[in-house]
Amino acid sequence: MKAIKLIVLVAVVALSTAAFGQKTTKIGHINSNDLLSAMPERATIQKELEDHANQLRATLEAMRKEYETKVAEFQTKQDVMTEVIKKSKIKEITDLEGRITEFQQTAEADLQKKEQDLLQPIIDKAKEAIDAVAKEGNFTYVLDSSVGVVLYSVESDDILPLVKKKLSIQ
Repeated sequence: MKAIKLIVLVAVVALSTAAFGQKTTKIGHINSNDLLSAMPERATIQKELEDHANQLRATLEAMRKEYETKVAEFQTKQDVMTEVIKKSKIKEITDLEGRITEFQQTAEADLQKKEQDLLQPIIDKAKEAIDAVAKEGNFTYVLDSSVGVVLYSVESDDILPLVKKKLSIQ
């Protein structure tokens, strides 16, 4: 038991000696979501994404209407159809169901890719401004408070106003 206490005491002394021997750590934080929302380019990107989503939605809606029309027509006329025509119509409806499902999946992936492609330039611009402010302010670390990964921290400087100023954002 004495050996464990001695090891812990040596470790504490070693860590505190190492901590005193290093330069002061300066930690800042920023909410990157707030920064990206404040950037003027964000409104243009949002509008472009909404327009793209609306186009995809319109195409999907047209496909669904076509599907509903084909199903309704099949249901009203199936009693007078021959077996070959029934099978053909059922295959046509089933194929359309598959195309609708495939389109939904492709549209979701396409919309996500478009969002990433449009956001990347302003993310890069924000990152450059954060890096510049951190260097100018001699920050050792800058934490992103929007991610929520910091479980405990001492009070730090919020650099959002400085980064907004760097980007000429009000």
